[in-house]
Amino acid sequence: VQLQASGGGLVQAGGSLRLSCARSGRTFGINTLGWFRQAPGKEREFVSRITWSSGITYYADSVKGRFTISTDNAKNTVYLQMNSLRPEDTAIYYCAARVNPTGQYNYWGQGTQVTVSS
Repeated sequence: VQLQASGGGLVQAGGSLRLSCARSGRTFGINTLGWFRQAPGKEREFVSRITWSSGITYYADSVKGRFTISTDNAKNTVYLQMNSLRPEDTAIYYCAARVNPTGQYNYWGQGTQVTVSS
């Protein structure tokens, strides 16, 4: 499985960005797609996830109500719509995929930089 993240950039506080993560290679047997982020000097943290077959979503409290995760099955792509961005959302955002409904993520994309200016 290869994951290619894109859509990052520089935006002012209060603005919006949409991240994309295109999945290629193995396209079956993937249960969950997720987004994580890592800010400078901080550990990587969970942002959101979606179950590929059911569409069930889950969000970190810090982004709930502002971010929306979705999929386009025909394009094998997962999106992260980010609204009302804050400077503390600045980070490298990574998409990831796992085979099982819980536990470790098996595949990771390369990351895309999101910078929110105040």
